[in-house]
Amino acid sequence: MTLNAYQAARARAETPRSAELRLLGEITGEMMEAEERGLKGALLMPALHRNRQMWNAFSNDCNDPNNGLPRDLRAQIVSIGLWVDRFTSDVIAGRERIRELIEVNRTIMEGLRVPQRVAA
Repeated sequence: MTLNAYQAARARAETPRSAELRLLGEITGEMMEAEERGLKGALLMPALHRNRQMWNAFSNDCNDPNNGLPRDLRAQIVSIGLWVDRFTSDVIAGRERIRELIEVNRTIMEGLRVPQRVAA
């Protein structure tokens, strides 16, 4: 009962931006833990799959013509999503390290933490 009340209150108070930041933090933390544990290949799949799903959702949202973000920003997010998708395959195959995916997410998180400018 208490958990449900907490989740309901958070859902009412959480902005889309803070929800995105929270999700990025959760998934990035999972990838960092996998990296720290020295996981490779298929053992990285749970964290990588969630990251790929998140970026696919971000990209799909940015492809929506009703999305309120500036067109250039939406295009950049879609581009990052495509890169994440391709790079994830390279990580699974052992050609690349998960660190780069972690760094991309952390960079985006830093940007989300910056207060939004209010249009005058």
